[in-house]
Amino acid sequence: MAALRQRQSVENKHKLSNTLRNWLPILHSSLSELGEAMTPFVESNPVVEVESGYEEDFEKKIPRKIISRAVSNSRTEKIEALTIQKRTLYEVLDEQLEAPLFPTPISQEIAQFVVANLDENGYYEGEDKEFCDKHDIALEAFDRTRLRFAHVEPVGIGARDLKESFLFQLDSSDISDVAYSLAVKIIKDMESIHSYSKEKYFGEVMHIVSSFKNPPAIDYQEESAQIVPDLMIYFNEDNNIEVKLNDAYYPTINIDTEYAVEHEFITQKIKEAKSLVDALDMRKATLYKVGLMIVEYQYEFFTGGAIMPLTLKTLADEFGHNPSTISRAIANKYIACDRGVLAMKEFFTTAIDEDVSNAAIKDFLIGLIKEESRAKPLSDMKLLQLIQDKFKVKMVRRTIAKYRKQLNIAGSSERKKLYRLGV
Repeated sequence: MAALRQRQSVENKHKLSNTLRNWLPILHSSLSELGEAMTPFVESNPVVEVESGYEEDFEKKIPRKIISRAVSNSRTEKIEALTIQKRTLYEVLDEQLEAPLFPTPISQEIAQFVVANLDENGYYEGEDKEFCDKHDIALEAFDRTRLRFAHVEPVGIGARDLKESFLFQLDSSDISDVAYSLAVKIIKDMESIHSYSKEKYFGEVMHIVSSFKNPPAIDYQEESAQIVPDLMIYFNEDNNIEVKLNDAYYPTINIDTEYAVEHEFITQKIKEAKSLVDALDMRKATLYKVGLMIVEYQYEFFTGGAIMPLTLKTLADEFGHNPSTISRAIANKYIACDRGVLAMKEFFTTAIDEDVSNAAIKDFLIGLIKEESRAKPLSDMKLLQLIQDKFKVKMVRRTIAKYRKQLNIAGSSERKKLYRLGV
């Protein structure tokens, strides 16, 4: 009996281990990416068939209370606000990361690294040296491969900054050969753009340059506002607040337990398939619990008030996980309510320490930029010093740069040029 109990204990632990291994990528994925996250688990499993949840009419899945009380102006806009574009920027890029642009394994690794390190505007901000040291290649070789993004759609993606993005777009433009060299000069010297106004082909250059995308990922930023929420929170007919999973949009996993071939391999694949179903159920249970906690802590918001201070640590303590795990779990997850569709992370104040939130630091950062000298804008290092002095916290320059980009604030050198242009 003892041996039997021990064997059952091992089997249960193995099942839990498989479920957890499947659960993390499934939990961290957005609802729109869920099918893609499951692909590695189902491609090699002959007993699994997955039906997409996107084939049904989403309008029928929206609780009437959300539709009737939503802030949007029309019924059509309300429904469109809760739908998602089928092709993301990363899907478009992923299709191009192969021959002929990237024919070798290392060139494809470089291309994938570039894509993984794009900021929200489509600019590359990765650590070249770290990648090159790991793969034993020269920085020059890395950058030669990265520059092939000049031929990737959407053009301009993968550039280091605005100037390089414009040069990428220039190479793909219809500019005449005689105006090309002037365009290169103007793009490289944008702060002195008006000094070229008397050049013969200035008008043609400006006409072409004014058509360039800035930032290069702007089209996909607009599309990213159209999302499918994981949760719906609304007041039901009895005027009680209700949390509802958008589980109708989840993919359905069908397992063929009567598979024609009886073999140990098939038995194992059926176990793996059941583990995948368990992982999907764990995702639903986890996010539902997150929704309940958000209602508990942010009840005033759902009744018309403001979002209250709530740290990820509070949620992490409830789940027994690290705040970083919870942060990834709520990333790219959305809640639909009668006040609109909001990212889950908006309900949380990510704490720098016990008393200081990143929201407060961002507000202070905006204030510093508004009051800075137009002739000598504040560098990230100076901003870091002022923020640390103000809030008595320890931070790194990279965090300041990240906050700037999230707030759509250019770097000090770019701001200086914009100030000179009167922007």
